[in-house]
Amino acid sequence: MVDVAEVLAMLVDRSATVAVAESLTGGMIGAAITAVSGSSKAFRGGVISYATDLKRELLGVPGELLRREGAVHPEVAAAMAAGVARLCGATYGLAVTGVAGPEPQDGKPVGLVYAAVCGPEGRVWARELSLRGSRERIRVETVDEAVDLLSGVLKANIGEHSG
Repeated sequence: MVDVAEVLAMLVDRSATVAVAESLTGGMIGAAITAVSGSSKAFRGGVISYATDLKRELLGVPGELLRREGAVHPEVAAAMAAGVARLCGATYGLAVTGVAGPEPQDGKPVGLVYAAVCGPEGRVWARELSLRGSRERIRVETVDEAVDLLSGVLKANIGEHSG
């Protein structure tokens, strides 16, 4: 399991911030981040865009992309991450979209999740997850994987500062 406090410390060390766009996790990533004392130094906020139309209206995910691919797609996760970073004025946007179950959605299987981070200058890192287990387990693992993705991006880009 990734240490959220360590991720926040990396953000603070480079004077960077993060915002989250969550779908299937319904606020669990934001809750995990804000559970850490001092999180306000790096956490800007987030959007729970559970409904597909909110992904378009609030986060700027292209409607054509949503119509063509549905809400569970790597490009949707990337657009959500970019949108929440822009909306919240954050250095990094972290987004997740997927199917927690119990039923498939738009032809996508239960456990298929996409996580994305949008960083400085719009660079995007994405991860496809194929998770198994109960709805709750899929949601919890999504939080861990999303924070791990952000951690990996920060570690790989250690020299980048927000300015």
